[in-house]
Amino acid sequence: MSKGSALIRGNVMLLLAAWVACAWAQSPPPVILGVYTCTDAKGRKLTSDRPIPECTDREQKVLNPSGTVKTKVGPSLTALERAEIDRQEKRELEERNRIADERRRDRALLTRYPNKEVHDGERRDAVSQIQAVIQTGQSRLAELVKQRVTIDGEMEFYKKDPSKAPAYVRRQLQENIQSQAAQKKFISEQEAEITRINARFDKELTRLSQLWLLTAPAPR
Repeated sequence: MSKGSALIRGNVMLLLAAWVACAWAQSPPPVILGVYTCTDAKGRKLTSDRPIPECTDREQKVLNPSGTVKTKVGPSLTALERAEIDRQEKRELEERNRIADERRRDRALLTRYPNKEVHDGERRDAVSQIQAVIQTGQSRLAELVKQRVTIDGEMEFYKKDPSKAPAYVRRQLQENIQSQAAQKKFISEQEAEITRINARFDKELTRLSQLWLLTAPAPR
């Protein structure tokens, strides 16, 4: 090997040693009192009174003064490994929070609906309230239909040319058409609300049936 090659190799080794020392200084492991020992990547057995930089990628043993193993440390984690652990911890935290929220909802359901009779009763009340609103809307729609018959009777005289009908008659016709459309839409929305209410109570009942079984007193 030429002197130039040896010099270059020496410089590379120095740079690598400096990089390892720098990385070690930026994220040093906790120091545990004792004798650290490890076998590095070159097969050398190393000892020190603090964590050994050459063994950051492998396990290090910490020995008692008697030579017995006190504990083990490492290997140090890479940035990718640390990020993966952080992601896993975040997932586990989210799962714990989800389970806690689910348990809170279950307790609230059981408090509100201790049995099926209470749940069925509240469903009936909720649906009947919407049905009453629908009935009011249908009554209003029936009035508009009757009103339309009267308006159509007046418009009969202007069948050949509706534009000659009095302005107030044409205005009543347009308002009636719009009002009927609004009432039909309103009734349709309320019917959809009944469907949503029943779907909600059905979903609750499925969960409640399980909870009632779990909390039922054991037979004697």
